[in-house]
Amino acid sequence: MAAPRVSVTLLTLSALLAGAAVALKCNCTNCEKSGYECETDGACMASTSFIRGQQQHVRICITRDDLVPPGQPFYCLSSQGFFNTHCCYSDYCNSLNLSVPGGPEGDGGEGWPASWGPVELVAVIAGPVFLICLLLIVGVFAFQHHQRTYNHRQRLDVEDPSCDHLYLAKDKTLQDLIFDLSTSGSGSGLPLFVQRTVARTIVLQEIIGKGRFGEVWRGKWRGGDVAVKIFSSREERSWFREAEIYQTIMLRHENILGFIAADNKDNGTWTQLWLVSDYHEHGSLFDYLNRYSVTIEGMIKLALSAASGLAHLHMEILGTQGKPGIAHRDLKSKNILVKKNGTCAIADLGLAVRHESVTDTIDIAPNQRVGTKRYMAPEVLDETINMRHFDSFKCADIYALGLVYWEVARRCNAGGIHEEYQLPYYDLVPCDPSIEEMRKVVCDQRLRPNVPNWWQSYEE
Repeated sequence: MAAPRVSVTLLTLSALLAGAAVALKCNCTNCEKSGYECETDGACMASTSFIRGQQQHVRICITRDDLVPPGQPFYCLSSQGFFNTHCCYSDYCNSLNLSVPGGPEGDGGEGWPASWGPVELVAVIAGPVFLICLLLIVGVFAFQHHQRTYNHRQRLDVEDPSCDHLYLAKDKTLQDLIFDLSTSGSGSGLPLFVQRTVARTIVLQEIIGKGRFGEVWRGKWRGGDVAVKIFSSREERSWFREAEIYQTIMLRHENILGFIAADNKDNGTWTQLWLVSDYHEHGSLFDYLNRYSVTIEGMIKLALSAASGLAHLHMEILGTQGKPGIAHRDLKSKNILVKKNGTCAIADLGLAVRHESVTDTIDIAPNQRVGTKRYMAPEVLDETINMRHFDSFKCADIYALGLVYWEVARRCNAGGIHEEYQLPYYDLVPCDPSIEEMRKVVCDQRLRPNVPNWWQSYEE
């Protein structure tokens, strides 16, 4: 099976280098008016899904703009055990018959066509130039396969576009969509084609926040409010990482921000990278505590729900549809949202890391000082954290959660007594402390936020 895969790769490389001077003609299962054909400047796609015991075939055109990210386009990825997708770059090449692993016609392989003739093989491997390309591509493929196996085993889901009607019927509301997500069984988000349709029909209303990544907007979709996090084009890696984490199998939880869609949009000047999620009008816990004090019951509700969300994030769920353990690495009051019912939802998973228990590996960038300096644990500040043990990252999250609890407790109105809102260590470090300033206070002097005596002595 190695020859067909190399052949497809070489055809892909040749087509991209040639620049596609003329439009590529593809088979199209939904193009009745054009004789079941379509033209594109990108690629032809053939998709076979296994739904309710039957295989469904879809052939469509993919534009060049949608072939992102480079080297591993979303629309050309297969979902193991559910459907098989194949992109190709010559006229009518998507007439190939693909099999779904686990389906009645599947062979347990990866779904690549197994009937290449001698003419195709000779055309691909003929000449010394193609031989050199072959060696280079095999090396790159081996490296990428290794990286994907150990670092990116949970990919963004890609589904059959023919399933759109199951999610996007005209009378479906945002609440219906969220219900579909909750009951779909996978817990990993909507199919990518549905995400794209949702994202491109959202109407932006107002900016509700800004950060190092870009902006957050309140948007409208079918009468419901959604939050749209818009990344700048230079933050593509952060956008992809956060979308990937949010679509981890079995991640959905009432105390973790509900992910709806991810998409890239070209506004004519530059490319915007969108991350669409549930909208919570109270905003972040930081905003909420600045505006309101809380009762003892309200404090317990905030604290318990935040702990519940973090516990689910940290938890590993074993099984075929299991979930890896995930550490947040940037937990703080600004990254926790407050819902209408007074509970918390943990958000901003762009810096999170996942633990693969099978290989006991952690997909993490080499820089261990990641996150907000004020909330960094002592072992992170002095660089003594054990980067090879996942429990180390969970402990750092718990330290940050403790500081969040301190922020909430200060705003608790008990017997008419409460204090103004302050950030942790507000009286010990400047507004924007350096790592060295935080290390001196937390590690050298071993100081912690002050706990007033009345917190311990108060009784109802």
